[in-house]
Amino acid sequence: MQFLFDFFEQKHENHDKTEQFNHSVSVILKESQEIETNQSHMKTIIIYTTSGNCTGKAVNELSKKLSGEIVTVDLKKEFFPQLSEYDRVIIGGSVLAGQIDKRIKDFCNLHIDALRNKEIGLFICCTDEPEVARHEISKAFPEELHQLAKTEAIFRSSYKLENMSFIGKMLVKRIPKVRENAMKPDENSIDRFATRMEKTYSPFMFLV
Repeated sequence: MQFLFDFFEQKHENHDKTEQFNHSVSVILKESQEIETNQSHMKTIIIYTTSGNCTGKAVNELSKKLSGEIVTVDLKKEFFPQLSEYDRVIIGGSVLAGQIDKRIKDFCNLHIDALRNKEIGLFICCTDEPEVARHEISKAFPEELHQLAKTEAIFRSSYKLENMSFIGKMLVKRIPKVRENAMKPDENSIDRFATRMEKTYSPFMFLV
């Protein structure tokens, strides 16, 4: 008899645990759906500078891949924007002679307090080799922003010299602004960056 009693008691406990687990999963699913809904209503601002058209092209492509309302601001043409109405802030720019535009650095330093409360993404556009580019992006932004950033990316750019005239090749090689106008950012890097910015925390990674 004691054996049967223990059996049914254990079965009852297992049923309670199953009910608790199902309730927990239901709560997690609801919260996950709310997160995804909030993501689609996020306001994003992309703040950048460009020495030609390459970074502008990258920003244009990135804008198409992000959800919610997207605003872009070129600091060479507009004043520093107010960040209070935005949920996500993406900051980036061209790197020439190993340096990002001073306006980007000034913006980051001036708004560091506001940026602490935002979802952050960082990127640079350049043609340098990966090792050099990694060093450049590390110098482009304050260390605290690197720590806060949800993701970072190097949009390595390329151009096809074989399709250019002799004079065009010489200009591209010697003049940075002409070189950037001729460049095209890597679309795969932009896709990966956008995907990471769109990702939300998934509690199911702990339930596997």
